[in-house]
Amino acid sequence: MLENWTALKRHWAWVQYGGAVIAAWVALSLWTFSPVLHRHPFALFLAAVVVTARFFGVGPALLCCAASTACLDLVVFLPRYNFAMNSRDDAERLAVFLALALLVGSLARQRTRAELKSERALREMAAIVECSDDAIFSTSPEGLITSWNRGAERLYGYSEAEVVGSPVLMLAPPERREECEHNSQVLNRGFTVEAYQTERMRKDGTRVPIVLSISPLRNREGQIIGKSATARDISGQQRSEEAVRQSAKLATAGRLAASIAHEINNPLEAVLNLIYLARNDPRQAEQYLSMAEEEVGRVAHLAQQTLGFVRDTPSPDRMDAARIMDEVLQLYSHKLDSKRIRVTRRYRGNSQISGYAGEVRQLLTNFLVNAVDAVESGGALHVRVQAGRRWADGREGVRITLADDGSGIPHTSLGRIFEPFYTTKKDAGTGLGLWVSRGIVEKHGGSIRVRSQVTGHRRGTAFSIFLPEGQAPGRIAPGRSIDISDFSSRSLMS
Repeated sequence: MLENWTALKRHWAWVQYGGAVIAAWVALSLWTFSPVLHRHPFALFLAAVVVTARFFGVGPALLCCAASTACLDLVVFLPRYNFAMNSRDDAERLAVFLALALLVGSLARQRTRAELKSERALREMAAIVECSDDAIFSTSPEGLITSWNRGAERLYGYSEAEVVGSPVLMLAPPERREECEHNSQVLNRGFTVEAYQTERMRKDGTRVPIVLSISPLRNREGQIIGKSATARDISGQQRSEEAVRQSAKLATAGRLAASIAHEINNPLEAVLNLIYLARNDPRQAEQYLSMAEEEVGRVAHLAQQTLGFVRDTPSPDRMDAARIMDEVLQLYSHKLDSKRIRVTRRYRGNSQISGYAGEVRQLLTNFLVNAVDAVESGGALHVRVQAGRRWADGREGVRITLADDGSGIPHTSLGRIFEPFYTTKKDAGTGLGLWVSRGIVEKHGGSIRVRSQVTGHRRGTAFSIFLPEGQAPGRIAPGRSIDISDFSSRSLMS
């Protein structure tokens, strides 16, 4: 078979022009032996030219046109087998036939080329979809799966034969059914479901985190005839990100070591002194031992706070954001004192939120360390915690603001400070602190606003973190959680 096809391609020119002659001969034969077609010779030969142009090209169509003209002149028109025209009408009809044959043949060939190009593009698109690593499938308006690529087979574990014709809801966990119905309503209104993070179920019942986007499929009239979904497995990405977050959390705990050592050293010295006094003054020993017990309790409290940075509760709980802010400031009091940084605190209203206390400690620690590093000796740090509303949607929660009068962040760097491994501290930073902080804020359903100025009397950086009061944290699709603005630190602290 392959040898025959190779030989055919080698002699394709002979096949094309031979086919043109055969088409003219078939038209002549039909005219000769069919009484019905005998009255329509022009239609027969015109059809022969069109067929030749469509399947063999323009050159063979010209040959077929010339052969058809010769057949009409020699065989159809009287006197036959003579190149002399019997009347002026015959010559005009031949001229009109020749013009029409050339025009129609050219149009037919152009349409064939367009169809071949479109068919080639469709084949290429189909190959791209079929070979894509992402799961790509389509559904009918009723939610029945109509197509299923190899990426979907690898992601979900179902073969194409198993799912085509089945409802797409079979892929969603029970608690995600309302999400699917909402997506369906959005698509039926003609809108696109932008990429967001969710979960779906494999054939074996396990769950897989994915990024899902869905678009409506329309026909030429613009009517919705189905839906197209693209899903990407992000389980590996989540594992990598979680590993980086754990590393950043441990790095944060490591940075705390110096401050913790200093804070613990003071009460330990006090305990030694009190024990010495108790030995040498038995009459006040009970008082000295009571004071020593308080200092030991302080050490235990510091140790418990430190554990909160590296160990967290498995489920969200109620916490006081102002209290956590005070704990973080206490842990870094030595560093603040050594640089003679003036800390101004302003707490207003209820600061209760729901979340993971350890992660919120890490979040506030990252911003505080950055502020301390940016502020020069004798600088100022303003801290505010108060109940408020989010500017975007009016949601109630707690806003935590840290504003310093440090060196500021250049405008060219502001748009990248939340990218992983991007740092403005040169060799001193890892570039992970703000990236991890952004993930924590998004996990809690919050948002961040940042302002920075490198010159003038308002020089410095201000971060404003909003955490909603009543949302149970979870892995949600991030919206616009970062807002980089050019407002002053005075406007933030007012």
